[in-house]
Amino acid sequence: MLVDSHCHLDFPEFEGRMDAIRGEMAAQGVTHALCVSVSLSEWENVHRLAQSYDNFYASVGVHPDHEAGVALNEADLVQRAQNPKVVAIGETGLDYYRQAGDMNWQRERFRIHIRAAREAGLPLIIHTRDAAKDTLAIMREEGAEQVGGVMHCFTETLEVAEAAIAMNFYVSFSGIVTFKNATALKEVACRVPLDRILVETDAPYLAPVPFRGKTNRPALVRYVAKEIARLRGIGFEAIAAATTRNFFALFPRTATTNKVD
Repeated sequence: MLVDSHCHLDFPEFEGRMDAIRGEMAAQGVTHALCVSVSLSEWENVHRLAQSYDNFYASVGVHPDHEAGVALNEADLVQRAQNPKVVAIGETGLDYYRQAGDMNWQRERFRIHIRAAREAGLPLIIHTRDAAKDTLAIMREEGAEQVGGVMHCFTETLEVAEAAIAMNFYVSFSGIVTFKNATALKEVACRVPLDRILVETDAPYLAPVPFRGKTNRPALVRYVAKEIARLRGIGFEAIAAATTRNFFALFPRTATTNKVD
C-alpha cells in the first residue's frame, strides 16, 4: 500500500485519462493521492477530482510561482478549506529560483497561507527553492509548528530537514531521489527519521528513473519508495507502510474514511 502525497492530476497532461491513471495506481498498489492546488483560478478542478473519487483528496493554495498579481485573501482560503475533502493548505512557500526582483509579495502571501492554515486547523504543504533561510524564518515567525505540514519535493540539506522536523513537519521525497546525480539528497533520505518521511510524484513532473523525461503519474511513486528502501537498506514493505501511515497521520481529515494499521 502506497500513497502519492503530492500530484497535480488537474493538469492538461491528464485530461481524459483518469480511468487509466486510476487503473495503473491500483495495479501498483497506490491506494490514494493528494491533488494539490497551485492557483485559485483552477482550484475548482482540483476540488472536483477530490469530490469525484473517494481515494483522492485536495488542498487549497497558490504556488509561489503562480498568480503573482492576484490578491490573496486569508478568509477565502479558510472558506474553501471547509470542504471535508480539502485536507491541507498549499502548496505555498517561497521560490527565488524563477522569480526576480522584490520578493516581499511572495513572503507576504506565504504568511497569509500560514495564518489561514492555523485558522482552519489544517497542515501546510510547503514549496521552497533557493529560499530555505527565509522559508524557515517565516515558518517560525508565523507559528507554522501549530499545524505542521510537509516540505514537499525536498531538495535541501539535512540541516533544513531537521529544522522543519523540529517544527512538526514531514519531509517528502520525489523522483529526484532516484536521479544519479542527486548524491546529497540520497544521503538526506537515509537520515530523515522513518516516521517523518513521505513519498510523492509531483506528477506530471519529475518522473523517477527509469521513466525520467516522461510524464509522471501517481503509480510511479512506487519507484521513489523502492529507491529510499534501497538507500536505507530496508525492505520496500517497510517504506511503503511507514509513508502510508505518515500520510494519514499528517492529514487528519483522511482518518474519517481510512484506517491504517
